Amino acid sequence: MHQRKSSPVSRLFAIPSLAIRLIALIGIAVALGTAPAAANSKYAGIVIDAKTGKTLYAHEADSQRYPASLTKMMTLYMVFEALERGKVRLDTRVKFSAKAAAEQPTKLGVGAGKSITIEQVIYGLVTKSANDAATAVAEHLGGSEAKFASMMTTKARSLGMSKTTFRNAHGLPNSGQVTTARDMARLGIALREHFPRQYKYFSTRSFKFGGATLGNHNRLLGTVRGVDGIKTGYIRASGFNLVTSVVDRDRSIVAVVLGGNTGASRNAQMKDLISRYLLKASTRGGGNLIARGAVTNMEVAASDSGPVATTVAASASRFELPRVGPIPELRNDGDARIALAYAAPTPAPVVGREALAKSLEAQKVAIPIPAPAYVPPMPVDTGAAGSVDPVTTASTAPPRGWMIQIGATPDRDSALKLLARAQGQGVKALNGAEPFTMAYSANNAQLYRARFGGFDGQSSAASACKALEKKGFACWATAN
Repeated sequence: MHQRKSSPVSRLFAIPSLAIRLIALIGIAVALGTAPAAANSKYAGIVIDAKTGKTLYAHEADSQRYPASLTKMMTLYMVFEALERGKVRLDTRVKFSAKAAAEQPTKLGVGAGKSITIEQVIYGLVTKSANDAATAVAEHLGGSEAKFASMMTTKARSLGMSKTTFRNAHGLPNSGQVTTARDMARLGIALREHFPRQYKYFSTRSFKFGGATLGNHNRLLGTVRGVDGIKTGYIRASGFNLVTSVVDRDRSIVAVVLGGNTGASRNAQMKDLISRYLLKASTRGGGNLIARGAVTNMEVAASDSGPVATTVAASASRFELPRVGPIPELRNDGDARIALAYAAPTPAPVVGREALAKSLEAQKVAIPIPAPAYVPPMPVDTGAAGSVDPVTTASTAPPRGWMIQIGATPDRDSALKLLARAQGQGVKALNGAEPFTMAYSANNAQLYRARFGGFDGQSSAASACKALEKKGFACWATAN
């Protein structure tokens, strides 16, 4: 009699404990959102709580990858620093050399010998990810692209980006140009912290140039509530990359996905990370991660058990940035930093925390508790090379002088409720301040600014903002 041979499958499941362990491991991987890592060796990702610097999630976060056009985040950092130091102005003309004009697409297509303004360069890098503009501004600021790339690397080291090296300003293929997910998150946070007034450019949906309207490559803007930037990138060697900043009224994260197989799968993974980890971010702390002290070790979020925690624990550290360049006095101002791109014309309904978490898990998209949004008007550029879409503003006769803004909402009732909530916090600096709303339209959508007026100067308005920020509000001061 011949003994019947069992199949591999039957032999596997003849060992119940092994089968159970395998199923459990698969379940953990799915629950932790690590499926892309298992299917794609290029994948690396990280999520940082932008208020505390805590690592909420990481996978291969310290493994070197190619940045592709995420490189332009550092190019823009250098441009913003030059603006702050007075080396250039927004209307400074940047001339395109033959080398810059000949860069591979994507590009603005400016001819050799012609010039555009620094502000048009910024918009070109943020939206079109223009390689020719990157080279042109690198040559303008560094004398040559090679010198500028060396300056970028030096700046990266000063920011604590120890595993990043730049060889060019645009991110086109170069085997020596490498970074990590953690370093890119650090750079994203540095852009927010060091340059809050310039950071608003990253929320730009589109701008007009040479008669054409150039759309932002970041498809999460306007489709995932709370996303305000930052940058996409792709070359064949890197796969599809994305750094994303998300700001909720009470929470803020910066997330990085490197090495996506497609743009769609990369975006889906980023949405999944946002939906999983935004609600785990702290509601306390105002960010301001600049040089409060030495970098300290930290623990990975308790909920990140299993393989993810093992991957992260050895190298996780709290993000604190060195004092590089001029440090703004107010780093939480809404005009520059809380430029939320709302996904819908009306706020999402407020639901219980438990129900919201289940909803996010089911949808795999980020729809956090409604937060005040600010959609910045894009300035008008009347230069011959191109112009930026204007925004029509309507006013309800606001008070003159210094005022503060604590958010903008898709309807007036929400703005009024936001003002009432601020008044209920017992902030003495608001005593005698006049609450009002201001209607304006942007991108064919009507929004309402929530403001307090009647302050007797910049100092009193700034003091009111600081007090409100401690209560969890976004706030910025302005004069009318």
